[in-house]
Amino acid sequence: MEYLVVEKRLKRLREVLEKRQKDLIVFADNVKNEHNFSAIIRTCDAVGVLYLYYHHAEGKKAKINEGITQGSHKWVFIEKVDDPVGKVKEFKERGFQIVATWISKDSVDFRSVDYTKPTVIIVGNELQGVSPELAELADKKVVIPMFGMAQSLNVSVATGIILYEAQRQRWEKGMYNRPSLSEEEIKRILRKWAYEDIIKERKRVGGNAKV
Repeated sequence: MEYLVVEKRLKRLREVLEKRQKDLIVFADNVKNEHNFSAIIRTCDAVGVLYLYYHHAEGKKAKINEGITQGSHKWVFIEKVDDPVGKVKEFKERGFQIVATWISKDSVDFRSVDYTKPTVIIVGNELQGVSPELAELADKKVVIPMFGMAQSLNVSVATGIILYEAQRQRWEKGMYNRPSLSEEEIKRILRKWAYEDIIKERKRVGGNAKV
């Protein structure tokens, strides 16, 4: 397979893919602010999350602020979901545990969850939080302990805190030292990142140099 990137870049892309955690997924439920959504994307990339799903109550496509993502949106697969309940049920059927940010009497400290299991983390709207319908499907409802006057955090900050706890647990278990993607999956994504996406970009702006 011929790639349209220089060897150093190709090596870097492979290194990133070898640390991607394909069974650690983020689901953004009706996060409307593009700055928040873009910050979530950037954190997903940093932690090694490969798949980010989102639902917008008004059916809109999410807006991405590239000044905030700093290009990280290119390395995370972002998928719009029209039936969030159906999608979450699908994940449960595939053996994922569902973890939702939700304040209730049966909510637990976010650090008490075992994120080394296949996990979908659901974070919610800036004002209403996760929808009750999705919260009902959660195996674990989590809160981030707070000791100030404010009782909630910005959704992108909360997502980052939870994701880095997941990263800590997975790092300690050595899960970043062995690829979760198969060699076939890595090659398929490399083809997209290092060939197909570049062809599309060339058609958009013109030019033929390797990157």
